[in-house]
Amino acid sequence: MKYEEFVKHVQAFAQLDSREEAQRAIQATLETLGSRIYSNEAQELASQLPNEMAEYLQGHEEENSKNFSLKEFYECVAQKEGIDGATAVTHVRAVFSVLAQAVTPSQFAHVRTHLPNKYNELFATPSSR
Repeated sequence: MKYEEFVKHVQAFAQLDSREEAQRAIQATLETLGSRIYSNEAQELASQLPNEMAEYLQGHEEENSKNFSLKEFYECVAQKEGIDGATAVTHVRAVFSVLAQAVTPSQFAHVRTHLPNKYNELFATPSSR
């Protein structure tokens, strides 16, 4: 999936008013994910994404594999975007939903295996939420 298409899908899924909001949601979510998973896992995921997004997953070696709850994940995204927690939940879910379409199913499943079960709601299909 190309970068512009990814942004457009996140914008539509999260019902955002602007492309810039979608870009901030993508960046905040992927940076937070990049600090949550090990660098080799982040690199594998990044290899299937457009360069504009891949860079958000990388460069967090000093933070990698931080063990924080899903609530803390949402709070981190909210802080990075400068938004409230409920909005961050919507943004994160939108990014993960589009991410599931943008990478191979095996890669998405691989990311899932490296996150605690408490993160399962991020991997649910929109119809099962």
